[in-house]
Amino acid sequence: MQNLSRRTFLKGTAATAAVAMLPALSYGRIIGSNDTIRVGCAGLNGRGSAHVGSYVGLPGVEIAYLIDPDTRTYKKHIDTITKKGKAAPKTVVDVRKALEDKDLDAISIATPNHWHSLMTIWACQAGKDVYVEKPMSHNIHEGRVAVDAARKYNRIVQHGTQSRANKVWPEVAAIAKSGQYGKLLVSRGLCYKSRKSIGEKPESPAPAELDFNLWLGPVQVRPHHANLVPYNWHWFWDFGNGDIGNQGVHQMDIARWMIPNAKWPRSVISLGGRLGYKDQGETPNTQMSVMDYGDTLLIFEVRGLNTPDLYGQKVGNILHFEQGVVAGGKFFPKGDATKGEALKKIAVDGTSPEGNHFGNFINCMRSRKIEQLNADIEVGHISSGLGHLANISQRLGKDEAFDVKNQAVKGNDFASETLSRMAEHLKANDVKLDTTQIRVGRKLTFDGSSEKFVGDAEANALLTRNYRAPFSVPEKIG
Repeated sequence: MQNLSRRTFLKGTAATAAVAMLPALSYGRIIGSNDTIRVGCAGLNGRGSAHVGSYVGLPGVEIAYLIDPDTRTYKKHIDTITKKGKAAPKTVVDVRKALEDKDLDAISIATPNHWHSLMTIWACQAGKDVYVEKPMSHNIHEGRVAVDAARKYNRIVQHGTQSRANKVWPEVAAIAKSGQYGKLLVSRGLCYKSRKSIGEKPESPAPAELDFNLWLGPVQVRPHHANLVPYNWHWFWDFGNGDIGNQGVHQMDIARWMIPNAKWPRSVISLGGRLGYKDQGETPNTQMSVMDYGDTLLIFEVRGLNTPDLYGQKVGNILHFEQGVVAGGKFFPKGDATKGEALKKIAVDGTSPEGNHFGNFINCMRSRKIEQLNADIEVGHISSGLGHLANISQRLGKDEAFDVKNQAVKGNDFASETLSRMAEHLKANDVKLDTTQIRVGRKLTFDGSSEKFVGDAEANALLTRNYRAPFSVPEKIG
């Protein structure tokens, strides 16, 4: 020690302190078939209740931590757990504290979207498996880094698109692949879900029980207001992704799944806006997005105002074939939208999905077989990413007078029909189209192999964000 200079010592101390601030390198515990799996539930409002309620009912699972920067969220979940005769978990505001526990096996993430990927990456680095809610990312870059982290550290990561646990959709996918109703022309997803105005909330101090700096995490510092916590963050670009990236991820995932072998589209264009009221929200409540998959289009519709269903669907999926339409488990022959027929039975390739999505995650933690996951992280990354592509087109668009013959969709019969129905929908909600502008998105070409836009630096800049230290997503996993 006497030969160690003061400068060298201080440099070493600083390096040690810096490393101590980061999650530990992967040290995952080996789980025996009869071992109790210890889970930390992160994000305890909204969907977090489903996480706690699911794990508390699974044999061989212990909820070891409740994790949320808002300490008001703990009590109801502790009550749920202890009423089941289980031990009360530890409570922490910072996920990094839980990740230090070498006996913790998994993190189950139901935080706001802007935390999903970073928390997944940290957990993988710390040797934990992960269940992460949809969308698994706030942007495409961090989603890819999270996938790479899962692969490098050999972690089991389940994405919260529970429709992958539904035994019906593999049958419909097999029908689409078979061609028995002709070529699949459009795979359509619908998110017709009423979203009222959130009004305007002034800047205000955060409640004493909320660590707002920690809640912000990767986001640059901004003032608190009451329209952020606990739910309306969904409608602000810094934190959420609108309904196409909220409820819509489920139907987007199914829409992509129904197109045989579909991953990323060739191009995307989105049209819409926040229409029918003025409030503090930023994301569209009315949106249509068109993605080109070659022989098949993927069209996604968001409607936050009152609306009738389409082929019996409001939050659902519709497949347009050459011979007719499949929706709600029925086939509607071309020209008949009222009398659906039973779908033809067809053999399904592969094994049937495991019906309990949380149970499937736990079972795969024990088996270490990624291929048995209902919704592996790569599946979640791409399906979540489609909403990000649409939103980038939307955000780079220009406001124009509403025109059902808009040049952006001219020559595309399905897109034109969708825009015409959007117009009728808005008029039914007393939106005056002659004085209303709609954001017409930029048509973007996408290279799925590099996960970059072609020839558009402005669009590529929106594939990531300006992160705030020490909550930065790395450029890549080394």
